[in-house]
Amino acid sequence: MKRFDAVKDLEGRKSPDVSEPPPRVLVVEDEADIAALVAYQLTRDGLRVETVSRGTSALSSIDREMPDIVVLDRLLPGESGDEVLRTIRRRAATRHLPVLMLTAKREQEDRIEGLEMGADDYLTKPFSPRELILRVRSILRRARSTHTGGAGQILRAGPLAIDLTGHQVTLDGRELNLTPTEFRLLRVLVERRGRTQSRQQLLESAWEVGPGVSGYIHTRTVDMHIRRLRTKLGEVGDWVETVRGFGYQFRLPDAEG
Repeated sequence: MKRFDAVKDLEGRKSPDVSEPPPRVLVVEDEADIAALVAYQLTRDGLRVETVSRGTSALSSIDREMPDIVVLDRLLPGESGDEVLRTIRRRAATRHLPVLMLTAKREQEDRIEGLEMGADDYLTKPFSPRELILRVRSILRRARSTHTGGAGQILRAGPLAIDLTGHQVTLDGRELNLTPTEFRLLRVLVERRGRTQSRQQLLESAWEVGPGVSGYIHTRTVDMHIRRLRTKLGEVGDWVETVRGFGYQFRLPDAEG
């Protein structure tokens, strides 16, 4: 187990505000060279990083100190990254914990599986250090805005109630187990109900990805999260409509107004 702390200015970068500790990243990667590279790049960007090489060690680390995000290799010895992710999403204390999956698998079906299990994003090896940092920072911004938005506000759409303070969603009073990304996506769609949102608009609003940054995997990420969100919404999943060739919109049935 190794810890990397950003404690000084590196290469002219601004030192983190001492009044607030930098976000903590838990890197779960069994290949020592890749773990060291990831830790170096994230630490260089001002983040606190801890690395572990096994799934059991990752869960123990989370129990000891909750990270702000987990960078999780999918192929681990012993307990796989998939099993670790399922455990994170199953536990009440960690089900909203952001997770970025790392894997050597490049097939579309593998990316779909990772997203459907609850990963917030998916990065295939080899990857550029800049892309890794952009992905991690984007997920952290989304999680922060989810947790700080709209004190005391409840956004309602038929039997759906979106608690903008507690970042929880209920359907007919039953709480839905949504990841932070799913929460942000649903919130944007419901706030803009009846208006079609392109994938790029959703990336900019729910994912906070700027214009020109999105690529194939990003647009596919939108599709996979929509698919997973519909499943979790159950009987109201059809209210998230596909607008062929453009994007998605949330539309209440006519009876609901």
